[in-house]
Amino acid sequence: MSRNFKTLDDMGDLTGKRVLVREDLNVPMADGAVSDDTRLRATVGTVGELADRGAIVLILAHFGRPKGQPNPTMSLAPVTKPLAEVLGREVRFVDWDGAADAIATMQSGDIAVLENTRFFAGEEKNDAQLVEKMAAIGDYYVNDAFSAAHRAHASTEGLAHRLPAFAGRQMEAELDALDKALGNPQHPVAAVVGGAKVSSKLDVLKHLVGQVDHLIIGGGMANTFLAARGVDVGKSLCEHDLTGTADEIFDAAEKAGCTIHLPYDVVVATEFRPNPATRTVNVHEVAADEMILDVGPAATEALGDVLKNCRTLVWNGPMGAFETPPFDVATVALARTAAALTTDGSLVSVAGGGDTVAALNQAGVSGQFSFISTAGGAFLEWMEGKELPGVAALAR
Repeated sequence: MSRNFKTLDDMGDLTGKRVLVREDLNVPMADGAVSDDTRLRATVGTVGELADRGAIVLILAHFGRPKGQPNPTMSLAPVTKPLAEVLGREVRFVDWDGAADAIATMQSGDIAVLENTRFFAGEEKNDAQLVEKMAAIGDYYVNDAFSAAHRAHASTEGLAHRLPAFAGRQMEAELDALDKALGNPQHPVAAVVGGAKVSSKLDVLKHLVGQVDHLIIGGGMANTFLAARGVDVGKSLCEHDLTGTADEIFDAAEKAGCTIHLPYDVVVATEFRPNPATRTVNVHEVAADEMILDVGPAATEALGDVLKNCRTLVWNGPMGAFETPPFDVATVALARTAAALTTDGSLVSVAGGGDTVAALNQAGVSGQFSFISTAGGAFLEWMEGKELPGVAALAR
């Protein structure tokens, strides 16, 4: 992925210009209040800069899944005030009915949030008439929502073909980080892929073996790979029907010169609950009534040594059942090793995915990784090597 997209640096004088900015305001709400403002804070760089440069900033976003129908429970109106607080600026809310008249009263530097783009049936269909309707109220288009870039919707892809299109600061940072991670990385490259099931990450694993030097597999999916190697994993979560697929991935890795790392000691228990009786055993010593719930200390230390010899790390998914103590030990230890190497300047570390962000927060190292993507589906599709329509449209 070369830098073949324009950024805010390529926009000229914006005084009085109407700039449609696609942001991700799909924030979690509890009792009518925003419970996590990470996505709101991600808008500050782009929205603040455009307003300071005299633009009339018109924010496009979706909220929930209203299925192409107006639904008052999914209005963006309640998000407008928390966004204003994060921006430290006044933000008005504009309904699509009468939007042109409302925007005509706005001055340079004003900011507005337009109602949920998914209230239109044509949004998810990337309908040409809806694209025209949206384009009619703007002079420029800025996409700052990487998390929605895997969708070819009117507000994420269609508009980029109708108006001069640019990447916002958050989108720019994300694309630069991903380029350093897999586009043009410094080798050796390691990927940590964890999570419960191989089936949900098959395309990721198949793509990565051709891209990275070391593939570290953790979580429940490691059990499927161990089973493919003839290990009896007892009562562990394991997709026995996918051991053949695991063998194919082993073969592909061998051809590509990629080393697959599986745990050789593990933490097991006979029941899955917080703080049960556990024991640490070699993978060949798992009893019939036991389940593997975390990577053992010896393997965790060896994986840390692998990272010490790498220059780049891509991380998606935990090493064990990290939400349930004490099965977060390996994830936390490996995350702290990666964070220390990043701080030393010897490792570029890029992580993404909901569970991953939660695990790194739990380890207390989120601020020490080079980049953490909050984009779930888009980050996963990027790891699968797929073209993201919202990104491709910017690169015209």
